[in-house]
Amino acid sequence: MPNWCVGRNLLYTTHHSPCIENFSPRPNGYLSKMKIAFFSTKSYDRQFFDLYAATHEIIYFEARLTHQTVNLASGCNAVCVFVNDKLSANVIGELKKMNVQLIALRSAGFNNVDLAAAKENAIPVVRVPDYSPYAVAEHAVALILTLNRKTHKAYNRVREGNFSLERLTGFDLHGKTVGVIGTGKIGQVFCDIMLGFGCKVLAFDLIAHQPTVAKGVEYLPLTDILQQADIISLHCPLNEQTKHIINDQTIAIMKKGVMLINTSRGALINTIAAINGLKTGSIGYLGLDVYEQESKLFFNDLSENIIQDDDILRLISFPNVLITAHQGFFTEEALTQIAAITMQNIADFEAGILLKNRVV
Repeated sequence: MPNWCVGRNLLYTTHHSPCIENFSPRPNGYLSKMKIAFFSTKSYDRQFFDLYAATHEIIYFEARLTHQTVNLASGCNAVCVFVNDKLSANVIGELKKMNVQLIALRSAGFNNVDLAAAKENAIPVVRVPDYSPYAVAEHAVALILTLNRKTHKAYNRVREGNFSLERLTGFDLHGKTVGVIGTGKIGQVFCDIMLGFGCKVLAFDLIAHQPTVAKGVEYLPLTDILQQADIISLHCPLNEQTKHIINDQTIAIMKKGVMLINTSRGALINTIAAINGLKTGSIGYLGLDVYEQESKLFFNDLSENIIQDDDILRLISFPNVLITAHQGFFTEEALTQIAAITMQNIADFEAGILLKNRVV
């Protein structure tokens, strides 16, 4: 049984396993049983990672990894982090001083890690590139259907005894033009689903995915998609080229009243530009599972707090905006895969074998 301990701003359990002889020690003095600091953890992280943690000593911290909390990793051989942990050059430098040997991301994205600093300090970074593309793609569809058919509003009305259909009018998805920005695994699944609805699907990516083309998806330049699409869904990574890909200029060329969906990374959308687009009616519907400043908000219960972020308060005030708190990945299948692949990445590092999910 795990030994549960509670401390200020942290919650952890330790595991001691009799099975560590199943792993070969890594050469050059690396330990065969690593002590791992898990940051930004919730109860569901512990639930799924405990299933795969028999060969490791794990310390769970609720705190995010920042320059203010990096000292919590002292004495650990590795850190396991999530999307809102901030691994700046300063943080990575401190990890190096503490002899942290591995940064394990339990996410696909790695824009929160200073990769140049990790490389300079010779700390490998591994990630989970593929856990469940269906989870995120299906959540994007849930946002579309909810915004369109206003089921969230109908639910609240009926609970209050209001059975009116006034102002609940939606539209048929069948026959609509859907623009998909980014056709990695999640984007490909999303294309398949929208084709199933009978939509015309247009896609933009640096390289056309030929199996997707064979299914009837047409690849076009980004400008053409923005001009033609009734619904635009973002499925691309965040980098220097894609940051604020949705801005005042791109919104201006979209169809008036377009539905915009983002389940990828918050900074793909310039928040102020989106607010302006909503105010003018250029954006008719906005569905977000990510937010540009989400690290200060998401994954926390702030129901008794005064939220200081004026931009998200403005977004929430629009009747045609739907925001979920980065739950697109949140299925049993995805959480199981995230835990399994993360722990396999760590086991591969311990064994000194090729890190197939290595970022740098």
